[in-house]
Amino acid sequence: MRFAFARIAALFVLVFASALPAAAQSPDPAIATVQHFYDTLLASMKGGKALGSQGRYAKLKPEIDQDFDANTMIKFAAGPDWSNQSPADQKALTDAFARMTAAQYAGNFDSYSGEKFVVDPNVTVRGTDHYVSSKLVTKEQTVAFIYRLRQFGSQWKIIDVLLDGSISQIAVYRSDYSATMKSGGAAALVSKINAVSDKALK
Repeated sequence: MRFAFARIAALFVLVFASALPAAAQSPDPAIATVQHFYDTLLASMKGGKALGSQGRYAKLKPEIDQDFDANTMIKFAAGPDWSNQSPADQKALTDAFARMTAAQYAGNFDSYSGEKFVVDPNVTVRGTDHYVSSKLVTKEQTVAFIYRLRQFGSQWKIIDVLLDGSISQIAVYRSDYSATMKSGGAAALVSKINAVSDKALK
């Protein structure tokens, strides 16, 4: 009798446990970085013409500094000659790249017409890097962006953007930047990057 009762009790525990909802899985921390950036970008877009390119830039630049690791991005983009540059030149390149990143977002996303950014909660992990998929949904089309993030201390930062879900932005830059570095050094590349920023902010 005791054996039968024990079996019934065990069965009751199993049935009850299976009826409980599964514990919610914590979202990947890399998602928060991408979502936070998108929230600021959307606010900048809604400011549109009233803010102007400089106003949108001022709104986005602190966010770029927080959510992107410009030093890692320009290091990869500049190619092998990066290691031959002085600390001062490396800083100048990093600052120019961060400015350009904010300027291009301010220039390319200059108005709001009901667009929305959708972030996929499923994150792909490759080695130490996390890949967050997202899409920009407009009235005419849907464009895929995948953000590659790496952890720096306690914060996850963007180190590359895959355009259309597959084209590495850093790889595109590298084919151009490395040639400039080789022929003209850091000063030439800083000048080239600043020219792109100036054009985006006109």
